Amino acid sequence: MNSLLSVENLSLTVGGEKLLKSINFEIKQGEVFALVGESGSGKSLTSLAIMRLLPEVISVSSGDIKFKNDSLFLLPEYKMQKIRGKSIAMIFQEPMSALNPVMTIGEQVAEVIKIHLGLRKEETKEKVISLFKEVLLKDPTERYNWYPHQLSGGQKQRVMIAIALACEPDLLIADEPTTALDVTVQAKVLKLLKKIQVQRNLSILFITHDMAVVAQMADRVAVMRYGEILEEAECNIFFSSPQHPYTQSLLKDAMHSKEARERLRTPGKLLEVEGLKVHFPIKKGFFQRTVGYTKSVDGVSFSIPKGKTLALVGESGSGKSTIGNAILSLVPITEGTVKYEDQDLVHLSALALKPYRRKIQVVFQDPFSALNPRMTIGDIIREGMVSLGVVSKNRASQDAKISKLLEKVELEAEHMHRYPHEFSGGQRQRIGIARALAVEPELIICDEPTSALDVSVRTQILRLLQKLQQESGVSYLFITHDLSIVPTIADEVAVMKEGKIVEQGSVESVMENPQHPYTQKLLRSAPKLPI
Repeated sequence: MNSLLSVENLSLTVGGEKLLKSINFEIKQGEVFALVGESGSGKSLTSLAIMRLLPEVISVSSGDIKFKNDSLFLLPEYKMQKIRGKSIAMIFQEPMSALNPVMTIGEQVAEVIKIHLGLRKEETKEKVISLFKEVLLKDPTERYNWYPHQLSGGQKQRVMIAIALACEPDLLIADEPTTALDVTVQAKVLKLLKKIQVQRNLSILFITHDMAVVAQMADRVAVMRYGEILEEAECNIFFSSPQHPYTQSLLKDAMHSKEARERLRTPGKLLEVEGLKVHFPIKKGFFQRTVGYTKSVDGVSFSIPKGKTLALVGESGSGKSTIGNAILSLVPITEGTVKYEDQDLVHLSALALKPYRRKIQVVFQDPFSALNPRMTIGDIIREGMVSLGVVSKNRASQDAKISKLLEKVELEAEHMHRYPHEFSGGQRQRIGIARALAVEPELIICDEPTSALDVSVRTQILRLLQKLQQESGVSYLFITHDLSIVPTIADEVAVMKEGKIVEQGSVESVMENPQHPYTQKLLRSAPKLPI
């Protein structure tokens, strides 16, 4: 196979500090090259260098990147603009920040096609709808006119994949393309990418922290850490005979133990949800009359004992996050009760709910949009502690607690003076977890808290959550699409489909002997390591 892209001795610096240190690799025509490593290791930075989208403060101190034997760094910007999106396309990690919130998703895909292919309006719309069908977006014709905020995280990621595939590129850079997707959609998207890759002889730079996805997709693998490539190998050799100690550690962290965990056994139900329904009105016409309802949650019941974890799993759009928002009184509840220590929260006033804001906290799915970009990390964490009165008014005392929280989630104390944009996606998620822990809650709603984390950091965070539960008896509602982590963190699991719970029980019974066909499908769709 001929080399399509080659990265030669590439070094990037900012303020005298080396971010990438003489990295070398090549991607051959028609192969999938996986770049793996911890959050902050330089994976996404490498992809931005290829696209020539680096911030101005970062300079190329040495090396070159060649595409079809032409140096990308020597091209004038107007020529590079013709390559971006057409010859080299990219799927970004965070779809919420990558999509324009004031343009419909149809317009955003059409924009790429108009710029590079010059099709007529009718042909463009036809191609966009066809792409939406390819990436398994439901009701593609209707959703052409939807805005990003009307879609779930997984659906937004599918739109990003459609944009990247629109002009049939030679090289696709996929930066965590399935992070926000549930396992069934992930399996379909990976299958789709593999099919397109084979049909078009497409080359893919696949950036991920999911080792099972690497095993399924990659031909060759390179491991990055601290801006260096530590090991590169054929995929089968990589898994069967890893050479570098760090690679061995990554693979070890990817293996989730099924050993029984001792839990803090405290009697009594902390949270009890009965007959919960959340129906959103569908409005049409000039006068926006209600013509029907979207039944996001349709009669759901479950309970979480003190010191226990319930995992809520299901496809994107099944209603998992809506349940979390309903418990937090962030969306109107159509019917049902949400009892916290026998107190129904549904009809409480904002003032009466305030004490429960401290007791029930949340870690959101999208760490970028969940953090105020104009506030430092310290002030973001401080805000909740001060407003809910869980810390003294002494600033030094507040800073000391913030420092401890940051260290607890594997960040550094001095990070409190930085802003969210200065961190990687995984680091931002850890900041969100630190903010939730700051007010010492009794229940934490974890809405995909590890979806943006690489395997080693994910393992650390799961261990941290377990340790906190063992020490303090905190309960978790753990919303996830990643079935591989359910045995690690949960006591019970509830499987959702189209707003309903179709199966519920202990982790062992549901994971090892699923009864419902949908649960069986979820388990079949989950990628597996070849070891």
